[in-house]
Amino acid sequence: MDEPHDRPETESQKPWMYRRAVINGVFWGLLVVCVLLGLADLVYHRHTVFAFEAFPGIYGIFGFISCIFIVFAGIGLRKLIMRDEDYYDD
Repeated sequence: MDEPHDRPETESQKPWMYRRAVINGVFWGLLVVCVLLGLADLVYHRHTVFAFEAFPGIYGIFGFISCIFIVFAGIGLRKLIMRDEDYYDD
């Protein structure tokens, strides 16, 4: 029997969030916002406490490195606390 998820959908039949034009629009919109915020960081004067805070883009770099750390920490925790598939079987 032909299941609904087996049939190829045309672009107009897909939900709006899965359409290629929407995905491209969101991607380019976020890219423009990130570039504008990066450029604004070059002209915005911050009152810093530590010297490394004066480096342009430091908060974006710190956030990116923190995100990478969280992903790798999650992978390590999964290996540490994950149980077998048949853990609840008798």
